[in-house]
Amino acid sequence: MSIFSFVKEAGEKLIDLLTPGNANASEQLKAHIAKVGLGNPNVQATIDGDKVIVTGEVASQEEKEKILLAVGNIAGVGSVEDQITVTGPVAKEAKFVTVEKGDTLSAISKRVYGDANKYQKIFEANKPMLSHPDKIYPGQVLRIPE
Repeated sequence: MSIFSFVKEAGEKLIDLLTPGNANASEQLKAHIAKVGLGNPNVQATIDGDKVIVTGEVASQEEKEKILLAVGNIAGVGSVEDQITVTGPVAKEAKFVTVEKGDTLSAISKRVYGDANKYQKIFEANKPMLSHPDKIYPGQVLRIPE
């Protein structure tokens, strides 16, 4: 079990998601995961204040990380508790980076890889949540593969 922190004020706004007593929150989160292009994985999500607890099973470490980011990059979510089990081959966990004001994928690539031209690797690692390399925002958390 791990807990990942997110910038609560950043991210996509899902109306009423974090409203106390929202009986549809889990379904809204599953719909959001599907909407960003991750399909309908065998996961469930519950909300406890500004924390989302995600449980279930997925086929790969990459899928798990993308689900955690899709849920965490929602306005109002301060942390995500990971209780997801990976059923497929074990892979090394990716690093995570929070986008800062003025950042570009090239700047992040230069900072983490030492080569600005490897930005495409970061873009591909965050698809389908990112639709274009220039559409990132401060506070967003991105996967950084090895």
